[in-house]
This record gives sequence, structure tokens and C-alpha cells, in this order.
Amino acid sequence: MSISTSDAMNNPVALVISSVFVALALWHFTMAFLPWFGMSGAVPSVQGKPLFVPSRAATVAVGIVLLLFAVLVAATARMVDAGVPEDVLSWLCYALAAGLLARAVGDFKYVGFFKPVRDSRFATLDTFVFSPLCLLLALGVAVVARHNGA
Repeated sequence: MSISTSDAMNNPVALVISSVFVALALWHFTMAFLPWFGMSGAVPSVQGKPLFVPSRAATVAVGIVLLLFAVLVAATARMVDAGVPEDVLSWLCYALAAGLLARAVGDFKYVGFFKPVRDSRFATLDTFVFSPLCLLLALGVAVVARHNGA
């Protein structure tokens, strides 16, 4: 995988989106190995009880997937060469954008803009940080896909 700085400079949206995915991955790795550092509000809860407790392995897996998203966006913008056809990269970016948009909209229960459960730390963070971030990432990933491919 080679890196092209000229393409990176020509596509600041891709650079920002990839950087955000890397930062999110690093945050997940931090939460996996230092769980007392930042886990409060990281998962949905009802009446003060989390709906699930993510394992260290699951949290690391999410971090790895986020790194792969960063590579996907960078490869679609031709910032790195992943050895995958450009059309495939673009369509994968569109799929990622759709998934991020779906996350922002939510499950109409505990996550997303349209959740009725709003009385927890997670719900507040989800309303003002997580869902808007997913929406912005969805838009940015779609812009990268549109600008650089199909």
C-alpha cells in the first residue's frame, strides 16, 4: 500500500474523514485496554443499566473496522493504493455512507436521532455527538465516493 501525498492534498475531505476514523479507532483501542477511561456513556442504557457490556475483543474489533473504514476512504480518494478497482472502492464507500446514515437515523428505540429513550448519559451523547458525527461522516464518505469514482 503506497501513499500519495499529492492526492491527499487534492482531497481534503477524504483526509479529514480518514483522520476521524483513525481517531475513533484509537478511542476504541483506549476503551478496550483502559476501560475506566471514557466508558461512561459509551453504550445505551435504560434506568441506569447498560443494555450490553462490550467485551475487550469486541471493542478492539470495532477499532479495527474503523481503521479499515479509514483505509477505504483513503483508497477511494487515491491517497493509498489498496489494489482494488476504483469502482469497487466507490461502491463500498456508498455502502459505508448508507450504513452511517442508518446509524444516525437509529433504531427508533435506543440510538439515533429518532430514539424515544433520552434519559441517560448515552442518549445525551448520542443526540449531540454520536448521531451528528455519523451523519457528517456519511455525507463526507458519500462526497469522497462521488468525487472519486462511480
